[in-house]
Order: sequence, then structure tokens, then C-alpha cells
Amino acid sequence: MRRVLAAAAFLLGACSSGGGAGTDGATVTTHPEGRTVPTRATVTTTAESPDARTLIAAGDIGSCASDGDEATAALVAARAGTVATLGDTVYEKGTATEFAQCYAPVWGRFKDRTRPAPGNHDYATAGGAGYHAYFGAIAGTPGEGWYSYDLGDWHVIVLNSNCRLVGCDAASAQHRWLQHDLATHPTTCTLAYWHHPRFSSGLHGSTADVAPLFQALYDAGADVVLAGHDHDYERFAPLDPAGNADPARGIRTFVVGTGGRSHYPFPRALAGSEVRTGDTFGVLVLTLEPAGYRWQFVPVPGRDARDGGAGVCH
Repeated sequence: MRRVLAAAAFLLGACSSGGGAGTDGATVTTHPEGRTVPTRATVTTTAESPDARTLIAAGDIGSCASDGDEATAALVAARAGTVATLGDTVYEKGTATEFAQCYAPVWGRFKDRTRPAPGNHDYATAGGAGYHAYFGAIAGTPGEGWYSYDLGDWHVIVLNSNCRLVGCDAASAQHRWLQHDLATHPTTCTLAYWHHPRFSSGLHGSTADVAPLFQALYDAGADVVLAGHDHDYERFAPLDPAGNADPARGIRTFVVGTGGRSHYPFPRALAGSEVRTGDTFGVLVLTLEPAGYRWQFVPVPGRDARDGGAGVCH
């Protein structure tokens, strides 16, 4: 009943405000227990390029047991741009009923501008049936879940990190598709996202199964990778596939499992981890320029765990 009432109130507010922002042309550091220490990162203040595009990202989102997704949905509604959901779209098992009752009333408002990636909870229903039925063709072929699209001057790749179900190793269909997609889209700037993070200081930690995908992206000169799974926000310095600092060719990775389900602590701090917060819901807003990018972690109201900065493409 809480979700039914809250969702109705949210949608009434959304309708009265004109339906929210539209699409964007798609063809902190904490202690281990998660207490936030505000970050004062330097943010580039140069004028935005007219060719820039906005990507709004978060994972671990819809839940009828939490109000967090309603708070993050308000952040999305206030911003134009393409929405990247980083897996675990809805809890607990990604059923059609859960999509209808616990995701559609809130983040489902942005369905027409969402480009989703599947998580393990989405695939708790065999083959991700509820996930694929809800999103349709935009989520890729059922049983696969990988696809790509262009956003301004950037090529964006969406992968399925449920590796033990769909395969991520060099012999897998997904890996072969990724290599072909990279070879046929030789753009200056490339971003990829999926659910299970290659590197994470969070409760679940790093995921070795996705290493072949990360290696292929690194070999092709990709710039940014986003993930979720750990219910926290973490930003890494540019890293090579072994997790070593590589400012020249490394991929900058973000874990953004802050969509609203719950919070996780940090039992460790990996080398290369630059910013962490484990007690704040929010979204990552990326401004994708023709030759670089700017990022800003935007927390829900009442929280001060902000992070921002800029990078250039390889």
C-alpha cells in the first residue's frame, strides 16, 4: 500500500509539472562503515559544447520496500538526457508483477529515454523474461541483452554481466559481438556499462568474470565504464585491466549502485579508488563532449556527498 500511495502522489506531481525532462539525442570518500566525508573535487567550468549529450546513470533501483527510488526519480525528472539503468532494475526477482508495481510507477516514467542493462535480480526470473518483456527491443535480444547506440560523438555499449548465464569469456557470443562492435565503431570516445563491477571496494567486491570484456574495451581504447551491484558510489582513477593506475590509456570506472534500493558499507579500499560514499542515494550525470567528458554525482536532497570532475578521451 505504501508504494501504491507514494507512486500515485509522485505521478500526480509529475503530471502537474509537465512530465519532466526529455531525451538527449540518443540514434567523497567514506569510512568503511559508510559515513560520508564530503568531497571538494575540482569541476571544469568551461562552457558546454553545443554537441554535448547528457547521460544520467544509476543501478539497483526499483523496490516496493524502499522510498529511495522515488527520491532518485525526482533527480532524473529534473534533467534532460538519456537514462542508463545499471542493472537490478527492480527487486526482488525481476518479475512482470514487480516491474508493473515497483518500477513502472516511478522510474518507468522515463522508459522512453531509458537504455537499460540487466542485473542479477533482473535475471532471477528465467532468461530475464520480466525485464525483456517490460523494455522490449530496446534492451537487446532476449537471452542476450547486449547492444550499442550512439550518443552525440560517443559510442555507448551495453553488456550483460550475468556471465555464468550468457558468457563473457573470449569464446562467448557476447565477447565476439563486443569485438566486432568496437571494430566497426572506431570513435574517439567510447563508454560501456553493465551491472557487476570489474573493480569495487564495496560489499560484493570486484568481479573477475567480466575481466575479458574489460580487456577488450581497454585494447580498443575505451574511456569510461559504469556498473552497479554494490549499493554505493565509487569512482576509480583510470586503470588498466589488472587494476594498475594508467593515466595515459586506463579506463575510468564508476560504481553507481545508488538508485534507491539500500546502502552497503565499504569493507575495504582498493588501490585506485578515489571517491567513495556508502550512505547516499543519487545519480551520476555525465556530460559527453566531442573529445572528453564531465561527471557529477548528484545526491538526493539532504545529503552532501557530491563528486565532480572532467576527463579527456584517449
